[in-house]
Order: sequence, then C-alpha cells, then structure tokens
Amino acid sequence: MTQRASELSGEQRGGAPGRGLTAAEVAERISRGEVNDVPVRSSRSLTEIVRANVLTRFNLIIGVLWVIMLAVAPIQDSLFGFVIIANTGIGIVQEWRAKKTLDSLAVVGESKPVVRRDGKAAGIHTSEIVLGDLIELGPGDKVVVDGTVAEADGLEVDESLLTGEADPVLKKTGDTVMSGSFVVAGGGAFTATKVGREAYAAQLAEEASRFTLVRSELRSGISTILKYITWMMVPTATALVISQLVVKDNNFKDSIARTVGGIVPMIPEGLVLLTSVAFAIGVVRLGRKQCLVQELPAIEGLARVDVVCLDKTGTLTEGGMDVTELRALGDAEEPYLRRVLAAFGASEPRPNPSLQAIIDAYPAPEDAGWTTTGTLPFSSARKYSGAAFTEDGGAAFAWLLGAPDVLLSEEDPALAEIGRLNEQGLRVLLLARARGELDAPDAAEGAEPAALVVLEQRLRPDAGRTLAYFGEQRVATKVISGDNAVSVGAVAAKLGMEGADHPLDARRMPQDTDEIASAMEQNAVFGRVTPQQKREMVAALQSRGHTVAMTGDGVNDVLALKDADIGVSMGSGSEATRAVAQIVLLNNSFATLPSVVAEGRRVIGNITRVATLFLTKTVYSVLLAVLVVCFQVEYPFLPRHLTLLSTLTIGVPAFFLALAPNKERAHPHFVRRVMRYAIPSGVICAAATFVMYLIARHHYSGTGALDAETSAATLTLFLVSMWVLAIIARPYTWWRVCLVAAMGLAFLVVLAVPWLQDFFALKLVGSRMPWTAVGIAVVASALLEYAWRLVGRRFGG
Repeated sequence: MTQRASELSGEQRGGAPGRGLTAAEVAERISRGEVNDVPVRSSRSLTEIVRANVLTRFNLIIGVLWVIMLAVAPIQDSLFGFVIIANTGIGIVQEWRAKKTLDSLAVVGESKPVVRRDGKAAGIHTSEIVLGDLIELGPGDKVVVDGTVAEADGLEVDESLLTGEADPVLKKTGDTVMSGSFVVAGGGAFTATKVGREAYAAQLAEEASRFTLVRSELRSGISTILKYITWMMVPTATALVISQLVVKDNNFKDSIARTVGGIVPMIPEGLVLLTSVAFAIGVVRLGRKQCLVQELPAIEGLARVDVVCLDKTGTLTEGGMDVTELRALGDAEEPYLRRVLAAFGASEPRPNPSLQAIIDAYPAPEDAGWTTTGTLPFSSARKYSGAAFTEDGGAAFAWLLGAPDVLLSEEDPALAEIGRLNEQGLRVLLLARARGELDAPDAAEGAEPAALVVLEQRLRPDAGRTLAYFGEQRVATKVISGDNAVSVGAVAAKLGMEGADHPLDARRMPQDTDEIASAMEQNAVFGRVTPQQKREMVAALQSRGHTVAMTGDGVNDVLALKDADIGVSMGSGSEATRAVAQIVLLNNSFATLPSVVAEGRRVIGNITRVATLFLTKTVYSVLLAVLVVCFQVEYPFLPRHLTLLSTLTIGVPAFFLALAPNKERAHPHFVRRVMRYAIPSGVICAAATFVMYLIARHHYSGTGALDAETSAATLTLFLVSMWVLAIIARPYTWWRVCLVAAMGLAFLVVLAVPWLQDFFALKLVGSRMPWTAVGIAVVASALLEYAWRLVGRRFGG
C-alpha cells in the first residue's frame, strides 16, 4: 500500500459518519492492497529453524572432517558424522514442535480489535483491518494502526511505549493516534489512516514482541564459550596436523585419522543442540498448561527472579466481584441511590469489574427516563469516575464513584467505618454528589458523600498455594495495588502472605529511589499505588540488584510490566498488557506461575550441568593435542575411540540430565561458573590419560604396540570421565545411579564382546597396564573430588 494518509479524501475514507465502511468499500480496499498486511509471527519459520540448526560453524568443521574420514578411514572412524546428523535432526524436530505449540497458543491468545462496518461492530483479526476502517477503543485497548480520532468520550491515551512520556494524553476529535499506544481511560473510535508497512510504529511494536531466541544470558554465554574454543582450536589443530603428518613418519591415512581424532573432540557439538532442545521442550510443556511464552528467554529470566510483584485484582482475586451492601450516608433513601447507581452503570459502555458488579446488582430499568449529560471515565491515576444526569423532574446532578479515601477529607468520620470494612478484606466505593463540573481539575473537591457501596472480592482458590510456593523457593512477593492498603492487606492475610499485617499506603511513600527500594524490601503489601509508582517501585528493586517479575491484567500495570525483567499478563487482561508481557497465562491462573519458574530452573540448572560435561571434554582434548605436539608422539586416539567415550560419558547422559527436574534457583555468570569446574576437570583428565599413555609406550613394543597403548589410555580416560559424570549427576536418585551404571556397563560390554573390540579397536593387552590404568584413574578421581570441593568452598558452588 503506497497511498499516503494525508491524501485521503472524504470519499476515500468512506462510510457515513459513525457507521464505518460498507462491505463494498472494504472489498474495494482489499483489492487495492490497502490492508494491514504486516506479518504477525510468534516464532521462526521452518526454513529458519532448519538453517539455524544446520548452518553452524562447527557443523561446517565437522562436515569437512567427516568427508575426509570417509575417504581415508574405516566407517567406524566416521561415526561422529552420523551423530551430528542425528543431533541436528533432533534439534529441528524439537524446535518445530515448540513452534507449532507457540503458534497455536498465539492464535488462542490473540486479541481482536472491534471495527465498525455498515453500522455494526465486530471483532476482526488485526491483519483484516483496511484503510479507512472505523476502529472502536476502550480502556486497555491497544491502538493497532495509525489513525485520526473520529469519536472521543474522555479518551485518554498512554503513548509512553512510543515517546517515553508516562502522562496520559487527552485525545479529542481530529487528533492523531499512533500504533503502539493504548487507552487508559474513556473510549471512542478512530479512522485508520496508515495500515500495513506504512504504520511504522506498529512494525516496531510487532518486532519487539516477536518470539526470539536471543538476548539470553545462557545463549550469550554459550556463544562466548564457542568463540573462545574457536580461538583455541585453530592454533592447536594446526600444530597437531603438522606434528602428525610432518614430524612423525607414520602411515599417511593413519596419521590423518589420528589428527581428525584430536580435532573433533575439541568441539562441544552437542551443547548448542541440548540448549535448544531444553528450551523447546520447556515451551511445549508450558504450552500444555496454557502458558504462552512470547519471548523464549522469559523461561530463563523467570528462573532468575527473586522478587515477584503482584497486582491484587485479577491475580490474587478473580476478576468478578459482588455487591454485598449499599449503605446510605446522607438523607437520600436507598431506592433513589439504587436508581443513581443503575444510571451510573448504564452510562459506561465498557465497565471495569467494580462497575460491572454494580450493574449486576442494580440493572437499569427499561423506562429509566434519566438522560446522561456527561461522563468522566475511570482513571487509575485519579481513582474515581463520574457521570452527570438529568433526572425525571428536570433536576441535573453530577455524581462521582471511587475511592473513599481519595474523595473524602482525612477528618471525615465515615473513614473509620470504611477502615473497619477494609480490614475484613472488603472493597468499598464511595458514591458522592459533585459540587462542580465533571471535567474540572478539582471535580472531587467538596463532593457530598451519599452512600458506600461494599463489594466482596472473590479470592482465587489457588493463590494461597502459589504464594506459599514462592515463599518456599525464597522468592519475595510484593502486592502492589491501586486499592485501599488496609483492604489489600486483609486479602493478602487471608491467603497467608507473610508481612500482610502491616500494609503501606503508597501516598506516603518517599520519592527517592533508594528510599523506595528500602521500603519495598521492608514491606510486602502496598495500596493506593498509581501506575507511575508501580513503575518506580520496579525500578527501585532493580537498582538493588533484584530480578523482578511483574504480574497484572489492567492498563494500570502496563508501565511496570514493560520495565520489569519479566512481565506476566493474564489472558483475560487488557490488550495492552498482553502486548508488553513476555509471558501470557491464557488460563488466567496465577497458579501456573510456579510451573514457569520450575521450568526455567530446570532448563538453566541442567544446561549448566551438561555444559560442564561438554567443556571438560573440550579442555582435555585441547590439552592432549598440546601434549602430543610438545612430546612429539602419535596422537593416542582414533575418532572411533572418542566417539565411544563421548557417547557414553557425555552424549547419552547429557540428554537425560538436561531434561531432569531441577529446583535450584538460577545463578548469574554462567560462563564463569561452568569454567570453574570444566578447566580443573579437563586438566586432570588430560594429565591422567597422557601419563598412562607414556607409561604404556615404555611398556609395550613391537607390532600392535600403538593399539595396546591406545586401549590403555582409552580405559584411563573413560574411567576418569565417568567420575566427572558421577559428580555432575549428584544428588543421586535411583534413575541417576542407573544412568551412570548403564554407561559403565556399556563400556564393559565393548571390552568383552570380540566383534565390538574389533569394531572400536579396543583390546587390553596383559594385566599390568590395565590395572595401572585403573590405579591412575583412581588417583585422578580423588583429585577431581578435591578440586570440585575446593571450587565449591571458594566460590559457593
């Protein structure tokens, strides 16, 4: 679409005022390509998945080495190539499964803007909007394309996601609205003037919320490790090639095979695969629980969270409420107050949960006879809404409905009774008659109290268990709500939340970031919090080094959700909250959060474990190559030997360990933590293996000596590597013990079965060298235990 919005004539905009486009006009615009055709994707395409898994630098290196080995050596020395093909296939299949899960959940969770066509309003897909469509707006709705306001009823739009300015902007007819902004109060409609790729802000918002595999400490850490490995490989492999082909006068094909055998194990080829598989399986598992992960690193991020900020309404309580009492404060009688509340409810086309409860309790009669002359939409910042009516007899009054402690003066005697109701966890709204105009800045000043509307909130049955889970996992929970602090504290206390007995009114919060952080750390429940304060609270916690998750479902939560490390939105929440959140709970169940936390901890904890296995192999492979070059000896292993060792001590166990349960909270500095263990483990493995190899070289002589030396060195390396596996598999469970035992048994089978001995070129000669290998392995294992405990004591595990 190329036509500019500024060139749109009245005829091009189409439709009668307020009725929107006709079906014929919509068809005409579709035929001209004037549709909102920005592609919406929640994950990578199949082509991108295949490309990402196949076209890697290490696959290229291994592919070249594999072709060489197929040409010069028996097929058993080329097994590593088949392993890579299998690994790549597994990675593609698992990520494709995750993609299908994500795409199906994204469709379920997709919000549909309401478009008016032929005078009828209906929800349609964002991609079906055409140029000139009349799109309705209400609180929480996201502006999906650029446009011009056609109707406005107290329409306030937050443009902070575009401009950084937090203050809502009052929009009037003729004003411009930009995609990426959202409605915080009021309602209206706007005409789409820029759709598709012309709506640049919409493109930015879509790109920002796309499924992604980047910006993850885990992935960036692995990339850093792979970069260092590449730097080490190039000089080491070059020296090894020269050593085996030039310095040693060996058989050419055997020299090639041993050279490749020294290079291949330097590459931690399965590490990237396992990371992708662990993340992908995590997405599938969470998808089964109706949890949409809009950004993959969110699984990892929530595992690192140590503070969860909760909005009360919609999180600890269900969205619905019930009116339990209407208590008159002035001379007005209850039937009249009911009439006022019924008219109030009828004046709001998109009521919030509180007003919906009032509508359910006091429905407007069909022959109301009252005329609405003005409205003031509810705003989280001011804490009240308003409506003006002309009554049956012609009397005109303006009414306010909102927070009693905002509308009443601090000396008002009614506040004491309201406080007692709040202590019971009840929500109390004040109905008051305004003295001035609704749109006046001081509309609430001097309002005359008329009645208290007492609402009972429905607690989520699983909220208590969820709060208890976070307590057990040493994750601090903070309830930050716009409701009365005492009422919020009472609700939290009913759920057994620690610290709920002394809630803090946010209106008395300090302004300094450091003081806000101290207040946040010392208290658990906060009431009368404005949207901007929620944002400041999140920033204050982050300034103290906390990793903060924020949950919410209303427009007052959007700023905090966006700034938090992890934003979690309810599926029934506003369109704006779902747009900025990394995780959407489509089943609206707060109880799903522990599953997300557990999944993240499983992924990170287990990848840290298996990364140590892979990098131990890289370290000992590089060191063995360096030692071979320095001592000018044949490389002790053929590719088949290291393929066998890698499969039994790393490949197969790593797959099981990567998917096992793990509840340990994720720790920062992934690369540093892994290398603290991998370097000493690799050094000990390399030293033990090379010492055994040198001893065997002095012991064996004659024909077949090299094969005997290789077998003794292989036994040593296997036993020491098995001890590394045994350490990493801790704490032991029955299946972990069985896993380690099965790997050891598999190696014994290879040593015992003649045709497997021939296939892998492994045959222990005599008894002296094999038992020497066992003795060296025992000493090395003791050194491993000491090194791991030393690192654990010095660096905290």
